[in-house]
Amino acid sequence: MKKIFVGNLDFGATENSFRSLFEPGSVESIHLMTDRGTGRSRGFAFVEMADSGGAEKAITALNGTNLGGRALNVNEERPKVDRAGDGSRGGYSGAPRQRRVPLVN
Repeated sequence: MKKIFVGNLDFGATENSFRSLFEPGSVESIHLMTDRGTGRSRGFAFVEMADSGGAEKAITALNGTNLGGRALNVNEERPKVDRAGDGSRGGYSGAPRQRRVPLVN
């Protein structure tokens, strides 16, 4: 099984409209990433194909294809990179700031 990344999708894309591009091959699943708040496409998706040869043909045939006025970016999925070393969600990780207290004489 091979997983394919498809980027630069039209934000109005739906799974059904997108699936038709990969139908000639053996598509196992399609995961169209959507915004939680609006339910709209986030502009990228992942496609799992059972046949590696079919996946390579799909990548070659579809990369740069115009869909909805946008040129698709189609390639094999890369391993996810660990961005945060400590698992925090960003922000300042140094020592806490000292609060200034006025001196009383």
